[in-house]
Amino acid sequence: MITELRTLDDVKEFILQLIAEGLNYHPDDDFENYVNTKTGGPSYTWVESKIRNRLNDQSFETCEAAGTNIYDISMEIFLKETGLDKYIPPPSQALIE
Repeated sequence: MITELRTLDDVKEFILQLIAEGLNYHPDDDFENYVNTKTGGPSYTWVESKIRNRLNDQSFETCEAAGTNIYDISMEIFLKETGLDKYIPPPSQALIE
């Protein structure tokens, strides 16, 4: 797992890691609240949640410093990684059309 988010590429890598973990990631959600759909238990331990929450906070800071919207970045990555971009235009496409 990435440990520091300093660039937009770091933020994108973090989001890709979360999707690879099977998460339906939303930037506003606390990682302590994610539930494992197979077990019904928490997706992450307390320590894992704290690490991800810290990285999530850094993603907001990094995007703000770059003048970029974390919500658009995360949605675009999610749509492309899940194949839903075939049905729902990513934010960058929606702005063009």
